Amino acid sequence: MRIGLLGTGPWARAAHAPALSGHPDVDFAGVWGRRPEAAQELATMHGVRAYDDVDALLADVDAVAVALPPAVQADLAVRAARAGRHLLLDKPLAPTGAQGRAVVEAVEAAGVASVVFFTTRFQPEPQAWIEEQARVGGWFTGRAQWLGAVFTSDGSPFAASPWRQDKGALWDVGPHALSVLLPVLGEPRRVTAAAYGPGDTVHLVLDHTSGASSSSTLSLTAPPAAAGATVELRGEAGVTVLPEATEDAVPALGRAVDALLTAAGTGTPHPCDAAFAFQVTRILAAAETLLHSGTH
Repeated sequence: MRIGLLGTGPWARAAHAPALSGHPDVDFAGVWGRRPEAAQELATMHGVRAYDDVDALLADVDAVAVALPPAVQADLAVRAARAGRHLLLDKPLAPTGAQGRAVVEAVEAAGVASVVFFTTRFQPEPQAWIEEQARVGGWFTGRAQWLGAVFTSDGSPFAASPWRQDKGALWDVGPHALSVLLPVLGEPRRVTAAAYGPGDTVHLVLDHTSGASSSSTLSLTAPPAAAGATVELRGEAGVTVLPEATEDAVPALGRAVDALLTAAGTGTPHPCDAAFAFQVTRILAAAETLLHSGTH
């Protein structure tokens, strides 16, 4: 499979490009970016072609990996799907429910495969734990704390990201928490959110179809010493905690590429496809509406 990369920012440089160039079963075909000089620099680093025109890249590949802000990703994902290209996307899928729905509809209409990179879902120890807890069932409550220090650490490459500054932790780390809780506890019947605490800290509370409830504390302004992620479940089987991953994002993204290859080859959707990411987007959009309205 020939895969092109859309995006040249810190995440594209640190994760996507290394994962694509090091994958034995794909041909990393080239890079397109909104800044041609950045695309040329990244392409040169990996010995691939820099494209000035996104449609020219789409014409040369079977699939695209996207490392761009959510609004840009959503529009280009629709464009790529309509061109018949498979999609390796990042979270969040889109910044609005309407844009997320447009991606899903384009994927379904074109019959292309889609995988959305929720990091935890492609790390072996956490994913095995998620599958086991979904099998066990009987959970009473879930509690997630996903605390980042993007806005409090010196030199974070993501601190200047306009969409993170605008959307905050709800949209940046909220998808990670939901990607763990939803497969275990089920879809939410009700969503509540409150912006209590420092900076962009948000508390998200869900009433799930399983009868369980969950709460997530999300922030990008945690003190660096307090940053980290934990998920705890309590239920009939007792108490269990999400294990820590033992590897960084690049191998996990390689597994997401594997998942895309499998989904494209078999026609069987992956659990972390655009439809699942759209479910996450709808929850985030509902929470955002509550936060902006002042009701919760």
